[in-house]
Amino acid sequence: MRGAFDHILHWRLLPGSHAFPGPDGGTCINEAAIVAAGLPYRAIRSSADCPPCFSRPLAAYALGLNDAMPDAERPRLMAFVLRLSGSADAEAMEAARTAHLTVETVRRLLPIVLHQVGLTAEAESCRAAGSLAEAVAAARSAAWAAGAVADAAARGGVWVRGARAAAACRAATFAAEIDARSAADAAEAAALFSPAVWPEAVAILDEALRLGRQAPPLALETARERMVAARAGA
Repeated sequence: MRGAFDHILHWRLLPGSHAFPGPDGGTCINEAAIVAAGLPYRAIRSSADCPPCFSRPLAAYALGLNDAMPDAERPRLMAFVLRLSGSADAEAMEAARTAHLTVETVRRLLPIVLHQVGLTAEAESCRAAGSLAEAVAAARSAAWAAGAVADAAARGGVWVRGARAAAACRAATFAAEIDARSAADAAEAAALFSPAVWPEAVAILDEALRLGRQAPPLALETARERMVAARAGA
């Protein structure tokens, strides 16, 4: 699927915001989604820069992944270029999306990190979190435990273990925030431990996009024509 979207849209996703159309004809994911939807191009440096029809938490999470992913992983996001415009919903649904991003980050990404630094009990607590409150509490506890391991390792001169535990603490600290961009930052920190984090983070984005209002169907060929025309016009 990644290859199909890449080939049909003839677009390259790049980290950061770009002067349109960006080097090699690319932009970040939200800028690409704007062009694909037929809206006037605008530079996107945060989700607040997106048009009102974009879900703010979904745009923030997608932007965070876009900027953090290695080049080889970023094409996983191409399918979402067609799904962001028109996804904005009522405040309660946007809160539910943010909660989903937070809970699933704690349940599915943090255990990958915590197991690798020997915090098995904390990993299981994160995996078992059944609500937003439980997920936040589990992530905070994991951050404290990882920080303690990092401090002890530093005092003992075990630098590699200390660095890994500090990275785990950072991931858990981000995950404990009820914030879409922080959830993406947690994924970035967790990916230092395993590349398997990236497809899981993309799956979490897909699930959040399936909550609430869906973007109007947009044909690939229509999106391609708009992106080619916009690039030519630029």
